[in-house]
Amino acid sequence: MPTALLVIQKNEMIRVLHAEHAFSDRFVSYMLLRNIRIEADLVDQLFNSIEKRLTRTLLLLAQYGKESKEQGTLPKISQEMLAEMVGTTRSRVNLFMNKFRKLGFIQYDGEIHVNPSLLSVVLHE
Repeated sequence: MPTALLVIQKNEMIRVLHAEHAFSDRFVSYMLLRNIRIEADLVDQLFNSIEKRLTRTLLLLAQYGKESKEQGTLPKISQEMLAEMVGTTRSRVNLFMNKFRKLGFIQYDGEIHVNPSLLSVVLHE
């Protein structure tokens, strides 16, 4: 998708963080949330099965639990990309995606729609 990037030099970023308190608060908050997410991803990778990791990834991509008109619908994503995100092979992702579809947790119709009942996969164990 089209993206615009802005490069900020280190000295300028330090100056802005000191001078703009609202920006500084928002930036620190973002960094803390990002750190929490990275830690959760690491714990997920170390302690959960592939099925649970795929479930968590699908729920995160579907923005489960967030107020959004698009909640439940995944952005266009390939099984190869899901496999990279989960840390497994495409064939394993395919196996679990078919299982989730048969159980009614997800639907395919050009897009992937995630049913909130997929959360039961995570809570079941």
